[in-house]
Parts: sequence; C-alpha cells; structure tokens
Amino acid sequence: MPEISHSPDPKRFEVSRATLWFDRFMGWLIRFGGIGVIVAVFGIFYFVGKEVIPLFRSAQVEPAGGIIKAAAPAVLGVDEWGEMPFVYDGADKVLFADMKSGEAREELIPGLTGLGITAHSYDPVHQRVALGLDDGRVGSFLVNYERTFGDGSAPGMQTSITLEPWFTLEHGSGPVTAVSYGDSGAGRAIVAKRGSGADSTVSLLRLGMKRGLIGKGKLSLLEEADITAELDSEAMIVRASQNGEMALVAAQSGGIYYFLADSDGVSKRQTFAPFGDKPPRQMNFLFGGVSIIVTGPDGKQQQWSLFRKGGEGERLFGKTKEFPALAEGPVHFAASQRNRSFLTGSGRELSIRHSTSGSVRWEGAVDIDPVTAVLDAKGANFFVAAADGTTRRFAINDHHPEAGWRAFFSKVWYEGGDGPVYQWQSTGGSDDFEPKYSMVPLIFGSLKGTAYALLFSVPIALLSAVFSAAFLPLEIKRVVKPTMEIMSSLPSVVLGFLAGLWLAPILETRVPSVMMMVIFIPISALLLGYLWCRLPIGLRNRFASGSEWLIVLPFITLAGWLGWMLGPWIESWLFIYKDVASGKELADFRLWWPQAMGIPFEQRNSMVLGFMMGFAVIPVIFTIAEDSLSNVPKSLTAAAAALGANRWQVVWTVMLPVAASGIFSALMIGFGRAVGETMIMVMATGNTPITEWNLFSGMRTLSANIAVELPEAPVGSTHYRALFLGAVVLFAMTFVMNTIAELLRQRLRERNKLV
Repeated sequence: MPEISHSPDPKRFEVSRATLWFDRFMGWLIRFGGIGVIVAVFGIFYFVGKEVIPLFRSAQVEPAGGIIKAAAPAVLGVDEWGEMPFVYDGADKVLFADMKSGEAREELIPGLTGLGITAHSYDPVHQRVALGLDDGRVGSFLVNYERTFGDGSAPGMQTSITLEPWFTLEHGSGPVTAVSYGDSGAGRAIVAKRGSGADSTVSLLRLGMKRGLIGKGKLSLLEEADITAELDSEAMIVRASQNGEMALVAAQSGGIYYFLADSDGVSKRQTFAPFGDKPPRQMNFLFGGVSIIVTGPDGKQQQWSLFRKGGEGERLFGKTKEFPALAEGPVHFAASQRNRSFLTGSGRELSIRHSTSGSVRWEGAVDIDPVTAVLDAKGANFFVAAADGTTRRFAINDHHPEAGWRAFFSKVWYEGGDGPVYQWQSTGGSDDFEPKYSMVPLIFGSLKGTAYALLFSVPIALLSAVFSAAFLPLEIKRVVKPTMEIMSSLPSVVLGFLAGLWLAPILETRVPSVMMMVIFIPISALLLGYLWCRLPIGLRNRFASGSEWLIVLPFITLAGWLGWMLGPWIESWLFIYKDVASGKELADFRLWWPQAMGIPFEQRNSMVLGFMMGFAVIPVIFTIAEDSLSNVPKSLTAAAAALGANRWQVVWTVMLPVAASGIFSALMIGFGRAVGETMIMVMATGNTPITEWNLFSGMRTLSANIAVELPEAPVGSTHYRALFLGAVVLFAMTFVMNTIAELLRQRLRERNKLV
C-alpha cells in the first residue's frame, strides 16, 4: 500500500501576481494620497500667506528719473498718472515735462503777462494755482490734462491752462502776501492776507456760481469778510479747506483761528494753540478737509481733526495724533489725493506717513535740496524740485498704507471720532472715506456669539447626554439618540432663516416671558426632584427605573407655559417706559431697556442667536458626550452600585470622571462648530461690528464678515487681504483652543485612565 503524504501543498501559500500588484498599487496610492494632503495643506498656507504678508510690509521708494529747469519753481504740480509734471515759475509761464520722452515745453498763461504776482498756492485736487497780485486782486488758473488715443499709437497727453476770474480785496492795502483757495464744487472760499506787519489784513471771500437759463454760469463774489479783528497778532499762514467752507489762520502769537464760511456767513468758531505761544512752521489740510498736519518750531508734528467732544455739540479741532519730530529747516509737505498718507520732511530727509495709523511708512534722503514737493493722484509717485529747477521723480510702492499691526489690533483715532476705538468699516460713500480695518470687533463678535450659543447649549446637551446614558430606558434611547443625530444634519441656512424671520419677531415682544421660563423651568425641575426623593420608597418603586421623565415632563411643560403666560404681567409691573416728552407710561421691555440701561435693543440679537445656534450645537455635544458616557465599562458602574451607590452617585463618582476626556472633546468640538458658523450668524444678528456684551444687540463674526464682504472686495486690495487676515485669525483662534483642549484632554485621560 503506497504511503500517503500529509504535508500541505506549497501552492496553497502562494499569492497571485494580481493580488501582489494590487497591494503594491494601493500602498503607493496611499503614500501619494498622504503626500498630496500634506502638499495641499501647505499650498493653502502659502496662498493665504501670500495674500496676508503684504499687509505688513513698509513702503518702498525708488528713483524714477528727473528733469532740469533753469528757473526756480514756485509751484510744482503733476497730472493724475504721474507722467507729465508742471512747474510754475511764479510769473506768467508753466513748464510741462514729459517723463517718457524727456521733452519739456513752456506754455504762456493767458492774461498774466505784465501782472505783479506776489503770492501763490497750489491745490492738487483740482490742479488749481491760486494767485495774489500787488494791486490787491486774487484769482487763479487751472492746469488741465486730457488723455489722447491715436490709431494704434501709444496714448498721449494734451495740456491747457484756464484763467479764472479776478476778485479785488476791498479791505486793507498793499500787495497780497498769502493766498489759499478751497473748492468743493458747490461752495468756494478764498482766504488772503494783504500787506505785512501790524498793518496787514486777512480777508475771507465766499464765492458762488450764478447760473442762468443758458450756459455754465458765472463765478461771482457772495461775501468778503474782514477777519483781521479776530486775530491777536499778524497772520503767518492761511489755509482754505478742500470743501470751501472753512479757513484756518495761524498767527504770530501761536494761535490757530478756525473760521466757518457757509450760507449763514463767516464766523469764528475756535482758537487753539498746538505749540503754546510759538507759531507753527507748517500747516496743511489732509485729503477730505477734516484734519490738518501742523509742525512746530522744534520739529514736533501733530494731527488735529474736527470732532464733537463727548459726541455732542459743534465739531471743533482737537489733537488726535503725534508723529516723530522733523529736523530743522523749511518743512516740505504734500498730501495724498486718495488716502490719508502725506509726504513730509525737512532738508533732504523725507518721509511718507499715514495719518490714520500714525505710522511712518518710509524714511529716506533725496539727492537734491527740495523747496517744493507733490504727490500724484494715484499715490504712485512723488516729485521734488530744488531751487535751481532740478526736479526728481520717485516711484512709491505702498499698496496698503492703511494696514499694519496697529491698524488691525490696536485702538485708532479715526477722523470724526471723539477718541481711539476698535472699529471695522471697510467701505464708505465718498472718495475721502477713511477705511477702518480693526479685527478686534470681529474677534469679539466671534467669541460673543460662541459664548451665548454655548451658554444655552452646553447645559442642555450635557444633562441630556447624562440622562440618556445613565437613566433613559434602552427602548426610548434607541429613538432619542438617532433623532438628536438627525438634528445635526439640518442646514445652517435653514436655521438662520428661521431665526431671523420666525424666532426673532416672537422673542422681540416676549422677552419677559423668556426670562420667566428660564427661571421657572429649572426651579420646577429641582423642586420635583426634591419632592420625588421625599416620597416613600414603596411608592417610587412602583415606577420602572428610567421612567421618571413621564412624571417630570408634564410639570416642566406646565412651568414653561406658566412662565410664558406670566411674561406680559411681569412686563406691565416691572418694565415701564416713561416718555419724557408726553409723560406717558408704557409697558414695553423694548423701550424700557435702552432707557434704563443706556444700551440698544435690537430685534436680531444675541439671545436669538444663542437659542438657534445652541439648537445647531446641541446635537454635536450630545452625541459625543453620550457615546463617552455609554462607553464607560459596565464593570465599574456595576461595582459602584454593588457598593451601595445610587444611580446619581454612580454618574457623579464613576461615569463623569472616566468619560471626562470625551466630554471635554465634545465641548471643544461644539466650540469649533459655533465659532466657525456663518449663515446663522449672518441671518440671526444685525451683523454689526460692535464690542459690547449686551444680550439684546448683535455682533459680526470673522466667518460672517468673510462670507458677506469677500465677494465684493477687489482682488489684491487692502480690504481683500484684510479678509484673508481675518481667516488667519480665525484659524489661529481655533488652533490655540484645540491645542489647549488636547493638552487638557490628555491630562484628564491620564488622571482617570484604568489600569
């Protein structure tokens, strides 16, 4: 009989080539997938960093060519594009220089030949040169630029000069020694000084357009006011504002006099002395005509702005900022025509500064001794001219002058405000609007909304999780838990819609009812628990374990209904609004709250957000916390019960400590869900960037701000990049919180781990 071998067939252990190839393929696919995820994450960091980092770069200035002129420049101006500056010689000629071709040409100003010009000033916004004559007349001429486009050729530039009407000063004698022109289109003003010394006079002229049935209308003199008597000494500097409605006169005594010129006439409104009894070396308006920059005899440079002190009364000038001091010598100044930047300096040392943030954007020296300077309308170039006619152009690379650490994270004193504030207001209705990019109100709004949402959701979610894991019968739990998990799938836009259009109008008129419910429901639950524990044990044993909620629920519902119904009665008793004008009393919490507390009441507020956001967060916290409690080993709970612990003692001494790390993770995930929510934040609140904990006001969060404003922000603008900075701040907040949460979770896990 042949011998039978019991050894296994080696082919049984061979793996097919297809399986091996598939295994290798999946291994490499997983490796490439992991690398791809890492690359994608770093790619996101790179993209966000590329958008944010330019916000914190300082300005760069580079030489960009120059021209030579024989005569000394009296006025230096430039077109909008910085391509063809002009130099006015103080007589009857203007020199235009083409920066592309290097050609220069002179143009005679019609009507100025033979006149004795004794004073001049330049308004870069309107390209207007104001003039004063030796015979007491004041006037101006406009320098006009027009783009030309030929067939297939590069665009060119045409220039022209328009002489405006002359006006004879009726007060004083002698030549005009200082003049300034302000024009807002609707109103114009000229402030002029005539003569010198103790006999000098200062006049303020109001101009207006008299329009006929046909034609453009004629510029005429409405009023000439002699303001010399209002001054205590000789005028040294005169300036008319950009809006043509005010004038400032700096006197020898150190005082600066503010005159208002409107339809009611000319009147002195204020006198202030920035440097005591010493007159300023320089005084000029910034773009918008609301703020001035003044430089003292010791080089100290300050900004003074119009605002209402205490938020009430008339707008008057007050010091809002102070800049680094300048060196000795004549002060150069040129204001930007598109933001609050300005070029200043003394001697060859120049700097570009930004009035909103109070920062120095650039400092450097030029290779000539400038006597005048100007910035083009786009802020891309500045020009300086020396006494010998040498003019230099410098290119400016400063796309985000209003950005910086201070602008984003510190209090800033904005124009019109009565003090430094945190404020976000990215857009306005005029060109001279001052953008406000403080991140603090958005960070505060994110924390505020999250706090109120967690204040409502955490107690309900955790107590529900404890009850479900430790007390609720299994057959009920099988229905309750899936229902709670389904709640987390509700779209946030639907919840936001319900909050804004359904819940907010209801809560607006029933705030006292909600307050009563918040008081009655917890008290009734505690009272029922106390009474239940005092019942005989034989009576309590008649109810199955975990079915007590059938007894508690009707009483809780009754307490909620009672609180809701008592709200109007409580309102009529405690929350009485008194109308100061009529003396009538009205029971209305919406009116009582602002009157009693001094803070607003808004329909879409933090209470509405707390309820609806809490509704969105409760399922997340409940599910994770309930799983953590349910996964506590049954041997531990059974051992505690065997030692005589009741159900609540088992929960408090065993289940909660063991599941502490999981519960803490649930809270952190709920925090992340709340702080990153967008649609509910947008639709349930007023979306207003304010910094107050008022329960009845709204807020604006980082996520909601990005969602609302990013589609409208021009790509590459400061606004656009600031929104990306908001995303970085939001990421940093969640990253820090998650890191802290993970460290605490690990400590809890180590302390309560089972051996």
